[in-house]
Amino acid sequence: MAHFPDTPNFTGFNTPSRIEADIRDLAYEGEIPKGIDGAFYRVQPDPQFPPRLGDDIAFNGDGMVTRFHIHDGQVDFKQRWAHTQKWKAEREAGKGLFGAYRNPLTDDPSTEGMYRSTANTNAWVYAGKLWAMKEDSPALIMDPVTMESEDFQTWDGAMKSQTFTAHPKIDPKTGNMVAIGYAATGLCTDDVSYMEINSDGELVREFMFKVPYYCMMHDFGITEDYLVLHIVPSIGSWERLKEGKPHFGFDTTMPVYLGIIPRRDDVTQEDIRWFKRDNCFASHVLNAWQEGSKVHIVMPEAKNNMFPFFPDVHGEPFNGLEAMSKLTRWTVDMSSNGDEFAEIEQLTDTASEFPRIDDRFTGVKNRYGWGLEMDMSRPVELKGGSAGGLLMNCLFLKDLETGKEQHWWCGPVSSLQEPCFIPRNADAPEGDGWIVQICNRLDEHRSDLLIFDALDIEKGPVATVNIPIRMRFGLHGNFVPSEQIGLQDAALAA
Repeated sequence: MAHFPDTPNFTGFNTPSRIEADIRDLAYEGEIPKGIDGAFYRVQPDPQFPPRLGDDIAFNGDGMVTRFHIHDGQVDFKQRWAHTQKWKAEREAGKGLFGAYRNPLTDDPSTEGMYRSTANTNAWVYAGKLWAMKEDSPALIMDPVTMESEDFQTWDGAMKSQTFTAHPKIDPKTGNMVAIGYAATGLCTDDVSYMEINSDGELVREFMFKVPYYCMMHDFGITEDYLVLHIVPSIGSWERLKEGKPHFGFDTTMPVYLGIIPRRDDVTQEDIRWFKRDNCFASHVLNAWQEGSKVHIVMPEAKNNMFPFFPDVHGEPFNGLEAMSKLTRWTVDMSSNGDEFAEIEQLTDTASEFPRIDDRFTGVKNRYGWGLEMDMSRPVELKGGSAGGLLMNCLFLKDLETGKEQHWWCGPVSSLQEPCFIPRNADAPEGDGWIVQICNRLDEHRSDLLIFDALDIEKGPVATVNIPIRMRFGLHGNFVPSEQIGLQDAALAA
């Protein structure tokens, strides 16, 4: 019998779910838009077995991938484990074999040589495949219709990098998927790989370069000409691992860099520009774009570390107030001779994270951004226990052109997961479509899928789809039209 630890990471709403399920035609309230015909995939960390070391952080749970097939005014549900090498080895052993997050020194010796991936960070569809991603390893390829796991994608060993991002981007002009791999030549190394994959799923470009220091490089931006990579001191080292410390720790004394890497075949290390600024925390990226010689990137920026489980390296306590991130635009000028930023501008007083855009505008100047707001002025009643992390209790829409904002509150005993934009059709204007996201009903230990008119979120969801099981806090997800993956026949969703 599995005995999970009696700790906040494994109790209350955070109790492991471990449920694979197929449910046709979920019950709902309101009206599911008939114009939506596609699949919303998302993934949650969901540990198969109790942690090897007695307790663990949420980021280390096994990947459980969910598909919501929205079609003909109904939603079908399908959920499957990502069968990684870790998942298979532990299933055979009947217990946890891998230890602390990104610390192979704590693993059972039988795991040597295996990918440590949990495939729990992003569910991404490209080139007809479902990619389950964890940025410490290659991506796990799954079938988007059956959701059966296939294998890790290394292009038969042609990929030089040992790792692959959990936040790829699609260039709207070329259709290529742009990716990075950090710690590309081994754990804690300062080598990063820049890769492009074409729409046939072929690796067509890879360039290895060095960064100012090793750190978590969870996300990045692209423009038509550049890869835009922020280097923020959530740092790690083998020394930390040998001492049994968390893989990452935040260093408030180190500078932050923005790297501008040309996206071309003949790029060299000398072609990269590194711009430098004072310390801050930033993880996810809303978008990046070029205007003349200037390169802009917008992301939630906080004064201090947002991850309490990756503590301050100098022993300072976690500062929740300083961890509140706000959309900020960083601008650098490629015509300048120095390494200074041209401008840093906070765009709002609203604290938010998990930023999303209409992905058709990736890498070009966009108008709208959605995210999860942390509004501490609202009433909070955590009757069922927190779903983890800072309480994200509002859906937030920012009009970057006019500055106007919309906010929708989910109530005192609920929390929200990352939004995802669905365009009305391929040619619809920016923002014309819907937002889908999961809402955790903490006191009832269950979840709903909410559907909003994307540009009118304040009126509330147009449909609330009841999920009869509890969805653990997920990380990232994406939508794909049914026709792109052969899911037109609703019967395939069963």
